[in-house]
Amino acid sequence: MDFSTALCKLMDYASRKLQLKKRNELYARNTVLMILGKESCEERIACYENEPISELLGVLTADVPEEERERVQDAVMGAVMLPPADVEEEFSLRYGRSPAAATEWLYDYSVASDYVKKEKLDQNPRFEGKNGLIVTINKAKPEFRDPKKAVSGNSVKGGYPKCTICRENEGYYPRGKRTLRTVSFTLADGKWFWQFSPYGYFYQHGIAVNTQHTPMHVDENTFAALLEFVDAFPHYFIGCNAPLPSIGGSVLAHDHFQGGGEILPMFKAKIAIPLFHKKFPELEMGVLDWYNSVIRIKGKDARSVTAAAELIRKLWVGYRDEARGLIPEDEKGVHHAVSPTVFMEGESYCLNLILRSNITSAEFPDGVFHAHPEFHTIKKESIGLIEAQGLFILPGRLEHELEEVKAAVRQGKLPAELEAFRLVYDEVSRMKGDLDECMREELASICERILKNTAVFKTYRETAEFAKGAGFYD
Repeated sequence: MDFSTALCKLMDYASRKLQLKKRNELYARNTVLMILGKESCEERIACYENEPISELLGVLTADVPEEERERVQDAVMGAVMLPPADVEEEFSLRYGRSPAAATEWLYDYSVASDYVKKEKLDQNPRFEGKNGLIVTINKAKPEFRDPKKAVSGNSVKGGYPKCTICRENEGYYPRGKRTLRTVSFTLADGKWFWQFSPYGYFYQHGIAVNTQHTPMHVDENTFAALLEFVDAFPHYFIGCNAPLPSIGGSVLAHDHFQGGGEILPMFKAKIAIPLFHKKFPELEMGVLDWYNSVIRIKGKDARSVTAAAELIRKLWVGYRDEARGLIPEDEKGVHHAVSPTVFMEGESYCLNLILRSNITSAEFPDGVFHAHPEFHTIKKESIGLIEAQGLFILPGRLEHELEEVKAAVRQGKLPAELEAFRLVYDEVSRMKGDLDECMREELASICERILKNTAVFKTYRETAEFAKGAGFYD
């Protein structure tokens, strides 16, 4: 396929998939030529024939230096799609029919524009373990083993835009955001916008972002905002990372939530120990039957759910139990916070409060309630909101490394260069059955143990006893 054919196919694709109007085709084509540094192209009759969009973009940018190719391809697609105001208008029209129809359209449009890298995401291995946890291997993004590098990789040092999720990124070429499109909505504490993640971890993974560049925080207003979000988008779940370094989100400088259209494993968990409170007789509450420390609050009245959650939060942020290594604050800073997540169950709000701590020790310098060192070969990155709910994102390097471990199991000997995988090798070697299935179950088992590492209380009874400090009883 030559350049002119690829360009004609792209214009036909934009007409069919991106709502490029006939009247705008010449202008869009000339904009693409300008971006690519071309002065002309040959007229061709060439229709889009379901080729991967990456194939067309590859032909069009064949002369572009490799280090610039991805940004230039993004700019090309940005030139043939609807501008932000038109996207917002299309979204609003569909939202009037149903919130699900609106988000479905925006997601499909983001895939069609190649902002959401679905072609790459579909190549990520994914499976569900017998323990109910979902495990994925993310081949699309680099691994950040150092939390400080993870933060620096997802933020910018002031300037313009102030950070990687500010709305000013919409259309910003230096960050490859020419295809980014966002939609607005309002919560009680101000104006917000929604955008999908280009490398989402689950179906319709997106972020809700405060239009104000204000630091992440979790308080009673946060709970109220999360409940308002699911009022507006009842088919989505929404949550917030604990605003703590190392275990929270990598963009702590800007208030935002994460959510989307998938039922995560934690949502299916039941209450292990029911809890009650005299102020909230109408609420269904309890310690969740889950791997880390979680309290669920369920009810139809948003104010009651919010108020009950705030009692737990206030108790936890100041909770001290040095025998368990629970220190809320020291010379290094604050160490306790909650990570809330909300979904609708019928007409009731389900708010899960995950108790988190980023305290460190001489034995566990990466975190007492982080993945312990024996598991770092599999997962050393932060255990954030999504993984705490049972969907693990493992580094892409494992796809190749685990194949080598399986070969070693077949041969009955682990090479010295794979010694870091001794735990995996030993445990899989003792398992019976199909080797591929054994490896999947081993990964799911390790992920379960990592979640248990993050539990600030190691039994449901301990969590229930903690809640009594805020007037709850069982």
